[in-house]
Amino acid sequence: MTAVVGAPGLLAEWVGRDLGPGEWYTIVQPDVDLFGQVTGDEQWIHTDPERAAAGPFGATIAHGFMSLSLMIPLWSQLLVIENMGMGINYGVNRVRFPAPLPVGSRVRLTARLVRVEPVAGGVHATIDAALYAEGRDKPVCVAQMEHRYLD
Repeated sequence: MTAVVGAPGLLAEWVGRDLGPGEWYTIVQPDVDLFGQVTGDEQWIHTDPERAAAGPFGATIAHGFMSLSLMIPLWSQLLVIENMGMGINYGVNRVRFPAPLPVGSRVRLTARLVRVEPVAGGVHATIDAALYAEGRDKPVCVAQMEHRYLD
């Protein structure tokens, strides 16, 4: 279920709340291939299903940084801030990839807003986020996202 906040200045009321899980998103080979092409990381474990089938994970896996990049659109499913002029990805802290993400998996995001601080023209938010693959106990990516939401 999507949380809706009326304006950036009201975001502090959500500190400490768990958000999500969001909707499922399926990891497909063409997206993994395209990510590899764009980033120049076309290692066989990501792009060669036949060779990867005999590899350590039994299938191709998504790039760790692809799973990290998915956090942004999946985060937008969890929280909508109305009356906002602009949102800015300010950075990430403590990124880890605890488990592989096999192609064909479905993933979804959970998050917790841990801090909101006023800044010129809006607020700075710190979010603990975890991306989970369906049927797996360990997350495939955890990160602390830093966002700025401006009026």
